[in-house]
Amino acid sequence: MNPVTEPSAKPKLLALIGPTAVGKTRLSLDIAKAWNAEIISGDSIQVYRGMDIGTAKIKPEEREGVPHHMIDICDPAHPFSVAEFQERCAALIPEIQSRGKLPFIVGGTGLYVESVAYGYGFADVGSDNAFREEMARYALANGAGALHAKLRAVDPQAAERLHPNDQRRVIRALEVHRLTGTTFSEQQAGQKKTSPFELCIVGLTMDRAELYARINERVELMLAEGLVDEVRGLLERGVPEGAVSMHGLGYKEIVPYLQGHLSLDQTVELLKRDTRHFAKRQLSWFRHMPDINWIDAGENFNKNLQAIHAIIAGKFRMEPEYNVNQPFDDGGNAQ
Repeated sequence: MNPVTEPSAKPKLLALIGPTAVGKTRLSLDIAKAWNAEIISGDSIQVYRGMDIGTAKIKPEEREGVPHHMIDICDPAHPFSVAEFQERCAALIPEIQSRGKLPFIVGGTGLYVESVAYGYGFADVGSDNAFREEMARYALANGAGALHAKLRAVDPQAAERLHPNDQRRVIRALEVHRLTGTTFSEQQAGQKKTSPFELCIVGLTMDRAELYARINERVELMLAEGLVDEVRGLLERGVPEGAVSMHGLGYKEIVPYLQGHLSLDQTVELLKRDTRHFAKRQLSWFRHMPDINWIDAGENFNKNLQAIHAIIAGKFRMEPEYNVNQPFDDGGNAQ
């Protein structure tokens, strides 16, 4: 019987996580082909159509026949949420399993991956639109740092995880505290850390200097590929500057340049800095996650791939679809 769909066992779920620019996409294709998997994007911004360059979204022609899900599923004006991601994955994962395939989440949005891997419950604590507007006005008048200080005063753990520029999530954390009397961090701490799946999570890490060099190269490449025009086009099509999607990394930094508030050189340095800070926060988030099998992605690609295959085989007690001992060329393809 196919181990992926064996009814007597928990359903299997594979995940590959790591900070931006660490090399998840390249490894994920070979992993997916070896283990007969379909990839679910675990990125909170890749869900949006037309947001391609700033998210380093894999192009259809680069997917090498591997099915990819949760990419280009909604308009950039839609306020996509982790609860919606979880709900869609709850329907998607059984569909993938019904085809005899292994569900494989790949991404860097830790909360999105955790919500599915551990079946988080998201209580509807309601909303207070007047409070949100009040906090937005406060941030506009006093700066993002002052708003972030409000959060640090009531929920220092959430403040540690959220960047001051992530205004939407900072306000939401303050709103949760206002509505429930408990902090966002306390609610997360109460989430169960047992999985409804037979779970295998592989995490990619890298020497900090090497990762930052990759980040700087990626920013330069995105700009060369037309990131500024991509953001300009989104605004011209009517996507609000305050939309959830436009708070994404690579988009919120370009808007001030288009408005004439920053020079291009200042924008480039801001984007590189914010991306480095984002990678640091991703790693901080992942360190609090259980069950991660860490791989140093800065070493030899073939060695990393073989180590990942060994982790999956040991966890799932199954063999890959092809001979994973074959050598790989520099592009990560079996020779």
